[in-house]
Amino acid sequence: MAKFRQIQVDFWSDPRVSEEMTPEDKFFYLYLLTNPNTKQIGVYTITKKQMAFDMGYSIETINSLLKRFENEHQVVKYNPDTREIALLNWGKYNLNKGGKPILDCVIKELGEVKDLSLLAKVAKNIKNSNILELFENKLKELRAVDDTLTPSGQEKEEEKEKEKEKEKELLHEQDIKLEKGSSEKNEMGSSSQYQSIFDFYQQNFGMLNPFISQQIQHWIEDMGEELVLEAMSLTLKQQKTWKYAEGILKSWTSRNVGSLSDVRALEAEFKNKRRFNQHGSKRKEIVPDWLLNETVDQTKTTGDTSVSDFEEEKRKLEAELKELEAELKAGAVKE
Repeated sequence: MAKFRQIQVDFWSDPRVSEEMTPEDKFFYLYLLTNPNTKQIGVYTITKKQMAFDMGYSIETINSLLKRFENEHQVVKYNPDTREIALLNWGKYNLNKGGKPILDCVIKELGEVKDLSLLAKVAKNIKNSNILELFENKLKELRAVDDTLTPSGQEKEEEKEKEKEKEKELLHEQDIKLEKGSSEKNEMGSSSQYQSIFDFYQQNFGMLNPFISQQIQHWIEDMGEELVLEAMSLTLKQQKTWKYAEGILKSWTSRNVGSLSDVRALEAEFKNKRRFNQHGSKRKEIVPDWLLNETVDQTKTTGDTSVSDFEEEKRKLEAELKELEAELKAGAVKE
């Protein structure tokens, strides 16, 4: 059966065609109305590649034309997934006559359409009641299965999609809040974990400012709570500041001190060396800064004792010399 398509002369007097379309638009519109893929129902399958080949255009030009015909002229609707195009005014000019051959052809072609939502757009402009009934029956079958392909159904589907997007956004915001709350909770937990040492500082050294608080927390994380507290206790005994405690911690770090038992071992080693030096060794030992004051105080005490003994011996010797001189003078006088 030979196929032919009618173009009414009113096509050229249509204001949309004569005033709004460029020569290229008119050529493209005539191609969409008369190419070999067209169907009796105004919905047919055609690829962009075939359009470009038939018209001698590039794919980019075809994309631009389709976009303009859908958004500006609003005379076609193209589904890139099913590669089907609907000529929205087709029913107005090409579905006016009925008859069994036409109706049979329409029924057959309606069954071949993949995107049934395109039929609803064409059906709006069909004036022939028999053909319109066939379109409506096909759309009723569609609604019985899924009403989302009709215009109202599409709106509902879009609303559902928007609701889903909102739910996703809300869930995302809740996840962010939960992560933030967890992070803040962890920070608060670490601060409360060190609260006992912070309290020790404030009770014995004074007000705790943020800078020193961060330093204390750094040393706790690096060396442990026990060693930091021990360094602060030694500092308190020497009546020094936090800077002195930091010096102790740095000294312990350089000596690989990792526990209180290591500290006690260092103290015992220092006492042994000091005892050895007091028994006549001239060897000098480098002592930790945090024990330096104790050594200096002891050295001063030892030095002061030596000077005192020397002065006492000197006084005794001078007294004995004076007595001897007095005796010699007395003997000379008698003679």
